[in-house]
Amino acid sequence: MKKLVMILVAFATLQVSAQEHKRNMSKEHAESKMHYTPEESAQLKAKQMTLKLDLNDKQQKEVSAIFLEEAKFRANKKAAMSKDKAEQSMSKEELLKMKNERLDRQIAMKKKMKTVLSAEQYEKWEKMSQKRTRNRSHMKDHDKKKQ
Repeated sequence: MKKLVMILVAFATLQVSAQEHKRNMSKEHAESKMHYTPEESAQLKAKQMTLKLDLNDKQQKEVSAIFLEEAKFRANKKAAMSKDKAEQSMSKEELLKMKNERLDRQIAMKKKMKTVLSAEQYEKWEKMSQKRTRNRSHMKDHDKKKQ
Protein backbone atom coordinates (compact mmCIF):
# COMPACT_ATOMS: atom_id res chain seq x y z
CA MET A 1 0.00 0.00 0.00
CA LYS A 2 2.86 2.39 0.87
CA LYS A 3 4.50 1.67 -2.49
CA LEU A 4 1.30 2.47 -4.31
CA VAL A 5 0.96 5.81 -2.47
CA MET A 6 4.60 6.66 -3.25
CA ILE A 7 4.10 5.85 -6.92
CA LEU A 8 0.99 8.06 -7.06
CA VAL A 9 2.82 10.93 -5.35
CA ALA A 10 5.74 10.61 -7.77
CA PHE A 11 3.40 10.51 -10.76
CA ALA A 12 1.49 13.58 -9.55
CA THR A 13 4.75 15.48 -9.04
CA LEU A 14 5.93 14.65 -12.55
CA GLN A 15 2.58 15.64 -14.01
CA VAL A 16 2.62 19.05 -12.30
CA SER A 17 6.20 19.80 -13.34
CA ALA A 18 5.47 18.80 -16.95
CA GLN A 19 2.46 21.11 -17.10
CA GLU A 20 4.49 23.94 -15.61
CA HIS A 21 7.23 23.42 -18.21
CA LYS A 22 4.65 23.42 -21.01
CA ARG A 23 3.09 26.64 -19.68
CA ASN A 24 6.52 28.34 -19.55
CA MET A 25 7.31 27.23 -23.10
CA SER A 26 4.04 28.63 -24.44
CA LYS A 27 4.68 31.95 -22.67
CA GLU A 28 8.15 32.14 -24.24
CA HIS A 29 6.67 31.39 -27.66
CA ALA A 30 4.04 34.10 -27.25
CA GLU A 31 6.63 36.62 -26.07
CA SER A 32 8.94 35.89 -28.99
CA LYS A 33 6.10 36.58 -31.46
CA MET A 34 5.34 39.92 -29.85
CA HIS A 35 8.72 41.40 -30.74
CA TYR A 36 8.39 41.18 -34.52
CA THR A 37 7.61 44.27 -36.53
CA PRO A 38 4.84 43.99 -39.11
CA GLU A 39 7.48 43.84 -41.86
CA GLU A 40 9.38 41.01 -40.15
CA SER A 41 6.18 39.12 -39.46
CA ALA A 42 5.03 39.42 -43.07
CA GLN A 43 8.42 38.33 -44.37
CA LEU A 44 8.46 35.26 -42.13
CA LYS A 45 4.94 34.24 -43.12
CA ALA A 46 5.74 34.66 -46.81
CA LYS A 47 8.83 32.49 -46.48
CA GLN A 48 6.89 29.81 -44.61
CA MET A 49 4.30 29.78 -47.38
CA THR A 50 7.04 29.62 -49.98
CA LEU A 51 8.34 26.49 -48.31
CA LYS A 52 4.92 24.87 -47.95
CA LEU A 53 3.43 25.87 -51.32
CA ASP A 54 6.57 26.18 -53.47
CA LEU A 55 5.88 29.79 -54.50
CA ASN A 56 7.87 31.46 -57.26
CA ASP A 57 9.56 34.84 -56.70
CA LYS A 58 6.64 36.87 -58.07
CA GLN A 59 4.15 35.01 -55.90
CA GLN A 60 6.38 35.38 -52.85
CA LYS A 61 6.53 39.17 -53.32
CA GLU A 62 2.77 39.44 -53.79
CA VAL A 63 2.04 37.23 -50.77
CA SER A 64 4.53 39.21 -48.71
CA ALA A 65 2.73 42.45 -49.65
CA ILE A 66 -0.63 40.93 -48.62
CA PHE A 67 0.79 39.74 -45.31
CA LEU A 68 2.44 43.13 -44.71
CA GLU A 69 -0.88 44.87 -45.18
CA GLU A 70 -2.55 42.46 -42.75
CA ALA A 71 0.26 42.76 -40.18
CA LYS A 72 0.10 46.56 -40.25
CA PHE A 73 -3.67 46.44 -39.84
CA ARG A 74 -3.35 44.09 -36.85
CA ALA A 75 -0.64 46.25 -35.27
CA ASN A 76 -2.80 49.36 -35.60
CA LYS A 77 -5.83 47.50 -34.27
CA LYS A 78 -3.80 46.19 -31.33
CA ALA A 79 -2.56 49.69 -30.50
CA ALA A 80 -6.11 51.05 -30.65
CA MET A 81 -7.39 48.21 -28.46
CA SER A 82 -4.74 48.82 -25.81
CA LYS A 83 -5.76 52.49 -25.68
CA ASP A 84 -9.40 51.52 -25.27
CA LYS A 85 -8.66 48.92 -22.62
CA ALA A 86 -10.17 51.21 -20.01
CA GLU A 87 -13.47 50.81 -21.83
CA GLN A 88 -13.28 47.02 -21.59
CA SER A 89 -16.96 46.19 -21.99
CA MET A 90 -18.30 46.33 -25.52
CA SER A 91 -21.93 46.50 -26.51
CA LYS A 92 -23.54 43.77 -28.55
CA GLU A 93 -23.61 46.07 -31.59
CA GLU A 94 -19.90 46.85 -31.29
CA LEU A 95 -19.04 43.15 -31.04
CA LEU A 96 -21.20 42.39 -34.06
CA LYS A 97 -19.56 45.18 -36.04
CA MET A 98 -16.09 43.94 -35.07
CA LYS A 99 -16.89 40.35 -36.07
CA ASN A 100 -18.35 41.50 -39.39
CA GLU A 101 -15.22 43.55 -40.13
CA ARG A 102 -13.01 40.57 -39.31
CA LEU A 103 -15.03 38.29 -41.58
CA ASP A 104 -14.94 40.87 -44.38
CA ARG A 105 -11.15 41.04 -44.07
CA GLN A 106 -10.95 37.24 -44.22
CA ILE A 107 -13.09 37.18 -47.37
CA ALA A 108 -10.91 39.85 -48.97
CA MET A 109 -7.78 37.90 -47.98
CA LYS A 110 -9.15 34.76 -49.67
CA LYS A 111 -9.89 36.70 -52.85
CA LYS A 112 -6.39 38.18 -52.92
CA MET A 113 -4.77 34.80 -52.31
CA LYS A 114 -6.89 33.24 -55.06
CA THR A 115 -5.51 35.75 -57.57
CA VAL A 116 -1.90 35.14 -56.52
CA LEU A 117 -1.83 31.36 -56.07
CA SER A 118 -2.39 28.64 -58.63
CA ALA A 119 -5.48 26.45 -58.17
CA GLU A 120 -3.42 23.66 -56.60
CA GLN A 121 -1.57 26.05 -54.27
CA TYR A 122 -4.82 27.76 -53.29
CA GLU A 123 -6.42 24.43 -52.42
CA LYS A 124 -3.44 23.51 -50.26
CA TRP A 125 -3.50 26.96 -48.60
CA GLU A 126 -7.21 26.53 -47.84
CA LYS A 127 -6.53 23.20 -46.11
CA MET A 128 -3.71 24.78 -44.10
CA SER A 129 -6.01 27.65 -43.06
CA GLN A 130 -8.78 25.30 -41.99
CA LYS A 131 -6.34 23.22 -39.97
CA ARG A 132 -4.97 26.35 -38.28
CA THR A 133 -8.50 27.49 -37.44
CA ARG A 134 -9.40 24.11 -35.96
CA ASN A 135 -6.22 24.13 -33.86
CA ARG A 136 -7.02 27.60 -32.53
CA SER A 137 -10.54 26.62 -31.59
CA HIS A 138 -9.27 23.50 -29.82
CA MET A 139 -6.76 25.61 -27.90
CA LYS A 140 -9.47 28.08 -26.89
CA ASP A 141 -11.69 25.22 -25.72
CA HIS A 142 -8.78 23.74 -23.78
CA ASP A 143 -8.00 27.10 -22.14
CA LYS A 144 -11.65 27.55 -21.13
CA LYS A 145 -11.69 24.11 -19.51
CA LYS A 146 -8.60 25.03 -17.44
CA GLN A 147 -10.36 28.04 -15.97
